Amino acid sequence: QVQLVESGGGLVQAGGSLRLSCAASGRTFGTYVMGWFRQAPGKERELVAAISRSGSYTYYSDSVKGRFTISRDNAKTTVYLQMNSLKPEDTAVYYCAADRTSAVHTTLDEYDYWGQGTQVTVSS
Repeated sequence: QVQLVESGGGLVQAGGSLRLSCAASGRTFGTYVMGWFRQAPGKERELVAAISRSGSYTYYSDSVKGRFTISRDNAKTTVYLQMNSLKPEDTAVYYCAADRTSAVHTTLDEYDYWGQGTQVTVSS
């Protein structure tokens, strides 16, 4: 089992940047595919980005492609989400999640462990 703790959220103006971090407990971090999801008020939780176990493969939703970058440091058991050129529509609670399987899945029901979330608010 792994425990996930997100940090780095906050209030930022449109066009600004934030870097989210997700620290994982345990020594098996490198065996998990990691994903960042977000959920805006009244909307379903959606995948923003995902990264393979080694970090060699990444996936981005169309809405963030070219603006967000997911990365991981297996030695530090941490996954990051660098968010640039933020827009008001990026406002949401952001969650990191871990998937025990080897494939990079894009649906939330494939992910086994979740963090508590961190709020990102982008003002116009």
